[in-house]
Amino acid sequence: MFQKALREYEAVSPAEDVAACSGIDLRRLGWVRPLAVEYASNFKAVAPLYAGDPASRDAWAAAIARTQQHRRNRDGISAVVHAQQARRGAPPEARAAAALLPQTDTVAVVTGQQAGAFGGPLFTLLKAITAVQLARRTATEHRVPAVAIFWVDAEDHDWDEVRSSTVLDADLHPRTITLAAPEGAGKLPIAALELDDRVATAIEELRASLARTDFTDSVIDAIGDAWRAGAGMGHAFARWLESLLGPYGLIVFESADPGAKPFVADLFARELQFPGRTSSLAAAAGDELSARGHQPQVVPQPDSVALFRLDGSRTPIRRQGDALAVGDQTYVPSVLAAEAVDHPERFSPNVLLRPLVQDTLFPTICYVAGPSELAYLGQLRGVYEHFGVPMPLMYHRATATLIDSATRRFLTRYDVRMEDLQPQDESALNRLLQSQLPATVEEALAEADAAMRRTLERIIEVLPAVDPTLAGAARTTLGKMEHDLRALQNKVIQAAKKRDETLRRQFYRAQAQIFPLGHPQERTLGVVFFLNRYGPALVDRLLDELPLEMGQHWVVTI
Repeated sequence: MFQKALREYEAVSPAEDVAACSGIDLRRLGWVRPLAVEYASNFKAVAPLYAGDPASRDAWAAAIARTQQHRRNRDGISAVVHAQQARRGAPPEARAAAALLPQTDTVAVVTGQQAGAFGGPLFTLLKAITAVQLARRTATEHRVPAVAIFWVDAEDHDWDEVRSSTVLDADLHPRTITLAAPEGAGKLPIAALELDDRVATAIEELRASLARTDFTDSVIDAIGDAWRAGAGMGHAFARWLESLLGPYGLIVFESADPGAKPFVADLFARELQFPGRTSSLAAAAGDELSARGHQPQVVPQPDSVALFRLDGSRTPIRRQGDALAVGDQTYVPSVLAAEAVDHPERFSPNVLLRPLVQDTLFPTICYVAGPSELAYLGQLRGVYEHFGVPMPLMYHRATATLIDSATRRFLTRYDVRMEDLQPQDESALNRLLQSQLPATVEEALAEADAAMRRTLERIIEVLPAVDPTLAGAARTTLGKMEHDLRALQNKVIQAAKKRDETLRRQFYRAQAQIFPLGHPQERTLGVVFFLNRYGPALVDRLLDELPLEMGQHWVVTI
């Protein structure tokens, strides 16, 4: 069915060349968070919440200087990264990038994401691509060693967030593949979950769901090499991502590694010595964010501490009077702070402290953020100051939709706006079909509507001279006639649908790709779908053609 529809599509499509990449102003797109729009188009309105304008070259120079001057254990974290790369068999290019970390002038562009099944949604790849591009630009423009780092977030315990991947099958129908829950799912950090034999069944379901292409076998082999029985969920994601982007110099870091915790022990201890300070600073910044017209991403509770304790599960720490409560147990803050120094591997940061852990470990000058991250990061400037850690710049990740040339020609030929395809009804299709009606038909219907209104309105105007009560009957008659004319127009549209089935197929084909299940493609479809469809050259294309410009949603023709 897919190939048949494609052949028919190509037969009726114009042969003109299509643009490889075009931008849509984010202000046109209703699903984009308003803060992300303002951050890109009117940064000064939110500037007090962040460390600098990422569109300013001077801001980048200042971030580089701050980061290079801040003391950190570069050799220690470099050794942890090296050990991780050795365990995963990292490509030479990734190892060469990591070898720059001990240098005192090396800086990093960091991004990250949860360890999603089979690589997570497309935006995971877009984040990594943006980080690699920015690191390359930094090295060229500022003449400093710059590396891109992907922070694999696997300390969270929200299994539902990472267990599934959605792809389109050969007929462009969405198929969601879900991993069977390992023991401890929902209680233990994702990094502590070990895949069992049932993962092979999910991979075979993935294979069966994907349209068969020249790339299918290699894509599934790479998935199976990473997500296999006995592998940790976080490690599987890191191994796969490194195999895909390590050759471009991306450093992949498994953030749950206990070996990295000693380098942030003092950070953990300070959080426990001043319990609630992080939450109060973030809450105050959230109030300022609200005052500027934006919804805070995080509303911390007054008694919350920005740490979890790892004691067989991931247990939150809360203030209880002058003590700290961990589950049913209470501690004197100084005792728990001493434990954090001696055994930092027993602690895990929450969403407010995680960025500071990241920027204590690495020489971060910029973090590539998604729209929700951009919101909570805007609540942390005071927290960074409290801990004495330099706050990096924030760069909104590239946002994009990937389409084929046939879909591009359809959008261009019929002047269809991409966002009009999102509603899962036929309103946009009806408008499109109606626009294709012969002008004589449209003119005749419009003339009939105008003539009917003029005639009935004149009758309504003169009837009161005969009998005032007849005006209501005349209005009822006008309403019925309008209803009948609309019914006739709908019949004309339905006739057009039957006449132009090719156009109808083109519409649904484009809609299925761009808004699967009614949601933006980048948030819905897994990276694995695009690799299966376009092959490994997809990464090269995106690195070469995806613009480094915030404020635009890019439609990329592959």
